Amino acid sequence: MKAVIQRVTAASVTVGGATVGTIGPGLVVLLGIAKGDGESDGRLLAEKIRTLRIFSDDQGKMNRSLVDVGGSVLLVSQFTLLGRTSAGRRPSFDDAAPPDVAARLYEQVAAELRGQGTRVETGRFGAHMQVDLRNDGPVTFVLDSRQGSAP
Repeated sequence: MKAVIQRVTAASVTVGGATVGTIGPGLVVLLGIAKGDGESDGRLLAEKIRTLRIFSDDQGKMNRSLVDVGGSVLLVSQFTLLGRTSAGRRPSFDDAAPPDVAARLYEQVAAELRGQGTRVETGRFGAHMQVDLRNDGPVTFVLDSRQGSAP
């Protein structure tokens, strides 16, 4: 699994003109699920998302986690994170998990976060979405469950 996480002051996701998820301070998480990913990848990323210290403390240092600040997550599926662009001009999405597998694991990540007390809003899996956000910092990180992003 790959995740792009962005620290935000506010964010929302809209589908077909209707807002389906909105948060205040917290993280927007764009989540891509690859072939071969499983529940352990989801658990790893959910824990990392909750505990990564990327929020400022009173001295302006990144010493606080999402849990510490009581922030929310806007979780948005994004298979294009698995696109390979090394050959030609058209991205290849061969590494992306099939939609049924990806949808199940996407919901698992949301459930893992919620199960640990994090407020989670979501986009709509497989839909064309518009994501509006105010990146705070800007602060953006890329996590990959296969490249040692364990907490």
